Amino acid sequence: MVKTLGARLGHHAHDLLFRTVHQRYLIYNMCWEDPRIDRHLLGLDRDSQLVVLTSAGCNALDYLLDGPSEIHAVDVNPRQNALLQLKLALIEHGEFDDLEQMFRRGSHPQFRALYTALRPRLPPYAAAFWDKKITYFDPRNPKHSFYYRGTCGAVAWLVTRRLLKSGRKLRDYLFDLLDAPNLAEQRTLYAKIEPALWSRFSAWLLRQPTALAMLGVPRPQIHLIQQRHPGGIVGYVSDKLRHVLTEVLIHDNYFWRAYLTGSYTERCCPNYLLPENFARLRADRNRIHTYDATVSDFLRDHPGQYSHFVLLDHQDWLAWHQPRALEEEWRLILANSRPGSRILLRSAGNDLGFLPDWTRRALRFFPNLTEPLHQQDRVGTYGSLHFAEVT
Repeated sequence: MVKTLGARLGHHAHDLLFRTVHQRYLIYNMCWEDPRIDRHLLGLDRDSQLVVLTSAGCNALDYLLDGPSEIHAVDVNPRQNALLQLKLALIEHGEFDDLEQMFRRGSHPQFRALYTALRPRLPPYAAAFWDKKITYFDPRNPKHSFYYRGTCGAVAWLVTRRLLKSGRKLRDYLFDLLDAPNLAEQRTLYAKIEPALWSRFSAWLLRQPTALAMLGVPRPQIHLIQQRHPGGIVGYVSDKLRHVLTEVLIHDNYFWRAYLTGSYTERCCPNYLLPENFARLRADRNRIHTYDATVSDFLRDHPGQYSHFVLLDHQDWLAWHQPRALEEEWRLILANSRPGSRILLRSAGNDLGFLPDWTRRALRFFPNLTEPLHQQDRVGTYGSLHFAEVT
């Protein structure tokens, strides 16, 4: 009885912490989903009308390069939309060099002057956020980089500082790994690094509710992982990291590079930071619209016949905490779709167990497409990838 009560209190505390983090802080400073896979599956064209979860906005900008008609970026955390709005303001009113310094290098030597020029172009909620947080881009700050800001960035900073202070040999191995020319060398280097990655500290950190909440991992996903993966959360992360660093070529893996080094390189970066894409992004910038809302609230307020939905993994949380809200979201998605509308989902689990049973009669899934692509995901942290068309 005492143990059960303690577990319940622990679960309640984790849920409260997770809600607090999401209600008060910027979580994601980069998207943690691979847009190369997304664009392969989505098949965007000039008639596409997308509903996407904003996250850090990197992938919405990536999708924009395929010339869709509209992208509706929806997020319940307004700070995530504020980040996308800052990127859009830089694209529309700044120079490529400014965008490149802010978001490739993670800082800008004239960040205050640049922000003063951009501020009138931001919506009020975004300006209110960046008035307080524009120092994220101050190169004189001890963290030096925007990619160590936000709650995910704070955890990345803590882990990488500890690794990089573990000895020069380990530090050299880590940076050699990022530049490895082939999988054979990646595997050799990772074998040398792996024991240091999974020290007592790393294992302890991954078991802490605070760290997991800061990484945006809700309790339902932790439960899924602990229930279905040998070794629980530590075993899951260890296996996923080993796969992505030994089975997927690393030369363009900008996700892990940014968290290890605090920046991207000129060619190992999101597509919106490549100079050849800047003019196209500027020309089409007004096709992206942001909304501080749930997916359901957005669809109620903006009904339409949308062609694509990119839902990330938020339905793991809904299935556990708000199953009625999940059912309502699916009814609204299907009511605002057309035959052939495409839906992309991810999950911490290995299957579609989070979906309401009745939705499967309205959807056709393509595991023959998603399973091999999932194995080549440069992020590599999700349990599964799912792609469906509305029948």
